[in-house]
Amino acid sequence: MGFISKFIYFKLYKWKIQGAFDKNIEKCIFIVAPHTSWWDFSLGVLVRNILDLEINFVGKKELFKPPFGWYFRWMGGAPVDRVSKEKKVAAIAAIFESKKIFRLALSPEGTRKKSKRWRTGFYYIAEAANVPIIMVAFDYGKKSTNFSEPFYTTGDIEKDLPKIQSFYEGVQGKFPNQF
Repeated sequence: MGFISKFIYFKLYKWKIQGAFDKNIEKCIFIVAPHTSWWDFSLGVLVRNILDLEINFVGKKELFKPPFGWYFRWMGGAPVDRVSKEKKVAAIAAIFESKKIFRLALSPEGTRKKSKRWRTGFYYIAEAANVPIIMVAFDYGKKSTNFSEPFYTTGDIEKDLPKIQSFYEGVQGKFPNQF
């Protein structure tokens, strides 16, 4: 899959990857933004294959039942009960605890539509699981996937969130008016 993914990503799409990810980081949260199109998922799969990384996601437990549950697990999915916000953070932190490797990809916007503010669950999950946040930007304007250095939360979201969001300044989504 790596060869085919490289051909599509680099030769056909003519994209590049900036920054690097340390494969020794076995547990982290990738926050991927801007999320303005379903194309973001396919780009993410290509990048995952190129880097030969296990990258995971969480979904409602109903997705993991037959007939397609096997597919979502194969793609790196982990089921989560749809419970209150606080319990969801603890449930996802428990997934980190139970796995040797778990790199969770999330969209902080929580939707492909224009959002006035980010959801902050990723921050609280990173704190509860004691894992770094890696910012990932799909910049359609520059045809580039950008990776940040690991960011460790300080416990002060008011101070940390502007630092995290600054990574995305100047980044253009597939549909720029939605970011």
